[in-house]
Amino acid sequence: MVGRVCGAGLVVGVLVTGVAACTGSGGGNGADQARKTDEPVATACANGTFTWSHLTERDRLTGFSDPERIGKGGGALQNPMRRVYTPSPSVRAQGPAPSAAEILFSLGKKAGEIDSGAPTLAEADGETWPFTDVRQPAPKLDDDGVEPRAAGEYVRYAGVREVSADFRYRCPDGRTVSGHARNWTVDFAVLTDCGVHPDSALAREVFRRSCEPA
Repeated sequence: MVGRVCGAGLVVGVLVTGVAACTGSGGGNGADQARKTDEPVATACANGTFTWSHLTERDRLTGFSDPERIGKGGGALQNPMRRVYTPSPSVRAQGPAPSAAEILFSLGKKAGEIDSGAPTLAEADGETWPFTDVRQPAPKLDDDGVEPRAAGEYVRYAGVREVSADFRYRCPDGRTVSGHARNWTVDFAVLTDCGVHPDSALAREVFRRSCEPA
């Protein structure tokens, strides 16, 4: 697995820097192997600048329930939601780059999710944001307790707003590294009636997957 990661030059999820240099799988004598292993490994500079491009935001469906008919006067829904997508923070970089938290901090500022005047997360005076946590768990498919008050065929669904973008990190000496980062911002739960025309792309997806007959 180490050989595959080094060959691809990509790290997904938690971005790792300063990993020992890869060595050949065969050939050469022991002295050559030791020399290669002991060579300095390039690390990311701490005072570079980010440039972001192709910033996109879109709503992703994370779960929905089967339709449930409720009689006159409304009532509690019983059908649970089932998960169809699990959002998670992700950072990829081709070469030495800052930590995943620093990259997500910069993305959060670019997307308007983080309001901070600090140039880096390390200089943010101890402030923390869930958006910078690469291990942030996906939101649960909780029942929000909302009950329909009229007769109809209802579906509950949940989603997140996902933000992603490409980045280029440039060091003062001219070295650059490029990559891609993704995270989710708000999560939401919605109650909708299958008899009502869907008014958004996400609602239309739910209608197609849950309300329409198979």
